[in-house]
Amino acid sequence: MIIGIDVGSTTTKAVSIEDGKIHKCQTICLAPMARVQDAVTAATGAFGKIVLENGININDIKKIKMTGAGSTKIKDNIFGIPTSRVNEIEAIGVGGTHLSGMKNIIITNIGTGTVIIEAGDKGIFHYGGSGVGGGTILGLAKKLLPVAEFGDIMELAKTGKAGNVDLLLGDITDTGLSFLNGESTASNFGKMLDTANHADISLAIINMVFQVIGVLSVFAAKAKNYNRVIVTGNGSNNTIGQKVLSDISAMYGIEFIYPEFAEYTTAIGAGLAGLCEN
Repeated sequence: MIIGIDVGSTTTKAVSIEDGKIHKCQTICLAPMARVQDAVTAATGAFGKIVLENGININDIKKIKMTGAGSTKIKDNIFGIPTSRVNEIEAIGVGGTHLSGMKNIIITNIGTGTVIIEAGDKGIFHYGGSGVGGGTILGLAKKLLPVAEFGDIMELAKTGKAGNVDLLLGDITDTGLSFLNGESTASNFGKMLDTANHADISLAIINMVFQVIGVLSVFAAKAKNYNRVIVTGNGSNNTIGQKVLSDISAMYGIEFIYPEFAEYTTAIGAGLAGLCEN
């Protein structure tokens, strides 16, 4: 058995992989300062949770494969088990390819920020990405809304109207523009009516983040003549974000795909990379 651990800036995820198959998945969240300063606590906490809650015999674990920004701070073996690091870009590519069952794909991994890569027959390539992601939503909500927990932000956004905050194309012209219609966003937060409420602002924040991510992903896919994008990371589960990406898909003809276990892609990729080693 191999344990893959993704030590992120917001959450740490652990997966167990046995006989090349995903066995169990776990996520832990730490206090803000611990997320940044104590990667060892995050990694050992995730390891302990997956082992204890799933009755895994520690003697059955052959190795631990770490990835994520925090993994660079872990220099020693964990509990005497051989522990080593996998490059995060490689882990996303390996995990995304495995979960989607596809080759030659664009993978958009949405976490605190966003990473866009290509994985295919010629290798795994990092295109870039954006600092816009889940961290953007939380940070803006902390200053603009009465709630700062992700679940509360999502609940608030359900009744919001982004058009009370965003300037729409229909606000400035009576005709469409190219493939855009009157409901298309001309400027995120470009209207901000005095009557805009917290629900409107909450929805507008999520809308802005996923519009940026979606358009960047489309550009990456079109640059390589792909017609689909695999969406992974915590952001892949955002139902409002999925709706935003669906609208972008309809405009650009690029399909967004959400594989099972998508939020664990990076940890899974780290573990699977360990299978290729002697």
